[in-house]
Amino acid sequence: MPPQQVEPHVFVIIGATGDLTRRKLLPALYHLRDQGVLETRNTLIVGAALPEVGEDGFRLWAHEGLHKAGWHNDHELRDWCDACLYYHTIGRGTDEDYAALATYIRRIELEHGMPENRVFYLAVPPDIAPNAIEGLDRAGLLKGRGWVRVVFEKPFGHDFESARQLNTTLHRYVDESQIYRIDHYLGKETVQNLLAFRFANPIFESLWKRDAIENVQITVAEDLGVEHRGAYYQQAGALRDMLQNHLTQLMTVVAMEVPVSFDAAAIQSEKMKVLHSFAPIAAQDVVFGQYTSWQVGDQTIPGYREEPGVPRDSTTETYVALKAEIHNWRWKGVPFYLRTGKRFPRKLTQIAVIFREAPAHVFPSIDPGSIASNKLLITLQPSEGFSLCFSVKSPGRPFMLSDHALQFDYQKAFGQLPEAYETLLRDVMIGDQTLFVSAEFTEKAWRLYDPLLTGQQVVHPYSAGSWGPREADALVERQGHQWQLGW
Repeated sequence: MPPQQVEPHVFVIIGATGDLTRRKLLPALYHLRDQGVLETRNTLIVGAALPEVGEDGFRLWAHEGLHKAGWHNDHELRDWCDACLYYHTIGRGTDEDYAALATYIRRIELEHGMPENRVFYLAVPPDIAPNAIEGLDRAGLLKGRGWVRVVFEKPFGHDFESARQLNTTLHRYVDESQIYRIDHYLGKETVQNLLAFRFANPIFESLWKRDAIENVQITVAEDLGVEHRGAYYQQAGALRDMLQNHLTQLMTVVAMEVPVSFDAAAIQSEKMKVLHSFAPIAAQDVVFGQYTSWQVGDQTIPGYREEPGVPRDSTTETYVALKAEIHNWRWKGVPFYLRTGKRFPRKLTQIAVIFREAPAHVFPSIDPGSIASNKLLITLQPSEGFSLCFSVKSPGRPFMLSDHALQFDYQKAFGQLPEAYETLLRDVMIGDQTLFVSAEFTEKAWRLYDPLLTGQQVVHPYSAGSWGPREADALVERQGHQWQLGW
C-alpha cells in the first residue's frame, strides 16, 4: 500500500522564534522535504511570533539552525528557506495582529494557488494557547474551504480541572477531530513497533498476561538537571512534567488489548480501557525525590535548590516512582512500576517486561535464587531496540548457567531512523491521529494523579549521579523485585 500523500497546505507556527521551532520543527520539516514527503510547491511554512525579525531575518535564523542541526548543503538550504519560509509578526496577539496575520496568509495562498488547507502549530506556553486559538478564530483562520488542524504541545493543563477547562475552550472553536496533542514519545519507532511486536507475533502476545509476566517497569532517566528551566520546573515537577503524560502513554501501549483495527479510534479506545481499569494509587506506593549536589573530582554538580530560578527551600520533586495496578482480566496482580527523574548516571528510556520464574527447580547443583528471570527489554533511548534475555548452560563442568540476550538494534537493521517529530508532523499533515493524545485520555490521566498532587508529600533527597532515593528501591523490594537497568 503506497504511503498517503501530503496535500498542499500552509503550515503556520505560532511562537516560531522559540527553541522548539529551531531544534525540532524546522529540522523535521526539512528532513521530510529531503525524503520527498514534502514538495517545495506543496508546503509553505509561515512563522508568526512577537519579534519584528522580518522574512529575511527569519530565513537567516532558520538557515543557521539547520546548519547547526547537521545540514551543510548551504545552497540547497538557502533555496529551501527562500522558497518555503515566510514570517509575519504577531505582536502582542491582539485582534488586529491576528487579522493582519490572516490577510498575510491569504495573500500567500492566493499567490501560490494554494487551497485553504492549514496547520496551526501552537509552539507557545500552555497558558497562551487559549488566547492564540481565540485569536485565530476571530480572524477567520479556522474556517475555510479546506481542512484546518491545530497542534498543541504538552503540558495539557496542570491538573484535571485545568485540563478540562482547556479542552472546553478548544472545543468551542475546533472539533476534536481537528486537534493533535503531541506526546513525542509516541512518535518513536520503538513505541510504534511495540504494537507490531505484540500483535504480529503470536508467540509473544500469547505470553502477554499475568500468567507469564511477573512485573513491568518503565524508566525514563535523564542525566541532565533542570538547568535553565528552573522556573518552569518549579511549577511542574517530575510527576506533571513526565509521568502523567509520557510514562502513562507508554504504560497504556504496553497494557492495551488487541484493537479491532489499526486506526486511531480503535487504538485510543483500547488505551482508554487501560486507564479505566487503573486502581487508585496508594500513598505508600509513591516515592518523590529531589537531587542534591554531587562532587565529581574538582567539579561540583549543583543540586536542584542551587539551580537558577529555584527557591532554596523548594520541595518540588525531580524524581517520582510509583507502583500502579491494572484491575482487569489480563493484568490483575501484575505491578507496573513507573519512575522518572533527573541527574541520573545516564540517559535511558526503557520498558522492562519481567517474566515469571519456572514453576519448579530442576537443577540440583544451582541455587534457585541465582537463576535470573527471563525478561524483554524495550529500549527507546539512547538507542532503539529490543533485548530478550534468557539463561543458557555454560560449557563444561560443573553445571552452570549464564545469562545472555538476543538483541535487535533498529539503526543497525534499518539505518538512520526518523526522528519522532518527523513522524508526528507527517501524521498531522495526512490527518492521522493514531499517535496523538485525545481529550478523554488527558482528562482521565489527570484524574488518576490529582490525588497525589496535594503539595504535602515527603520529598526524599538523592545524590545527583545516583539512581534515585533509597526509598524507591524499597518500593519494589517490598514485592520481591528490583529495578532493571538495561542489559
